[in-house]
Amino acid sequence: MTSVLGELALVGGGGEPVDLRRTLASHGVASLPPQVLDEEAWTLEATLTAGGGGARTVRVLAGTVGHARVELLGGRAAAAERRTLLATVRHMLRLDDDLSGFYDVAAADPELAWVTAGAGRMLRSPTVFEDVVKTVCTTNCSWALTTKMVAAFVEHLGDQSPDGRRAFPSAAAMAAADEAFYREVARSGYRAPYFRQLAASVASGAVDLEALTDPELPDDEAAARLLALPGVGPYGAAHVMLTSLGRYSRLVLDSWTRPTYARLNGRKAKDATIERRFRRYREWAGLAFWLYLTRGWVKEEA
Repeated sequence: MTSVLGELALVGGGGEPVDLRRTLASHGVASLPPQVLDEEAWTLEATLTAGGGGARTVRVLAGTVGHARVELLGGRAAAAERRTLLATVRHMLRLDDDLSGFYDVAAADPELAWVTAGAGRMLRSPTVFEDVVKTVCTTNCSWALTTKMVAAFVEHLGDQSPDGRRAFPSAAAMAAADEAFYREVARSGYRAPYFRQLAASVASGAVDLEALTDPELPDDEAAARLLALPGVGPYGAAHVMLTSLGRYSRLVLDSWTRPTYARLNGRKAKDATIERRFRRYREWAGLAFWLYLTRGWVKEEA
């Protein structure tokens, strides 16, 4: 049984348009379990913690003109649960973020003016903790192994929804799993102790990852706190800042972005040269770089 939870206006915090397709396909980590992205139908299914130790699966898709429709898969939801799920989806789509300042700069750039039609929102997980764990899963390994690790966390540690799917596990659930699980089931290799340490520190309250979204916290301080986490290096910190925290000043420079930029630009470039190209965007530099690289990910409508 599928029921409609409601619709969300595709309008950003500054009144700017929001392109749902480009938000759903904004980066690869957004498609990891417990999310399922269908880029033909342009739907996103996500199993979310609904409170009270339970989980529910929702589907996000285009609704009436200018809106995203949010559907519940498997039964109906009480009013409080409906509000929680809608608020979570709104958070994931970053509908309260204001990108109008970024659009003002991009409008004057011939290679990025296209973004002002609604691109630039990086789909995030319900929690920063989930995004940090998934980012650590992307380091020094194939995408297949990344997917295997995240899928194991969800399958074995996440709360189950009525439709049989599972949500991403809480920090407490991940902290309770022993290192053998991370090594032998999730195949996390050297990351095994990192996941347990990270989860334990978050579950105990010693580390507050959600505080990193505080706009009063300087980017340098947010980066320093991320770099202090087990398994998070410069790439991981920049990635979390871009995809999860809405802190767009740092460019994600890695084994995919560098050659992709070289291909699109027509020649290789040093990191300093790439950074100089996007310096005009100031606090939006990392976002501008990412959008330059990923324009082709979504077919542009005629």
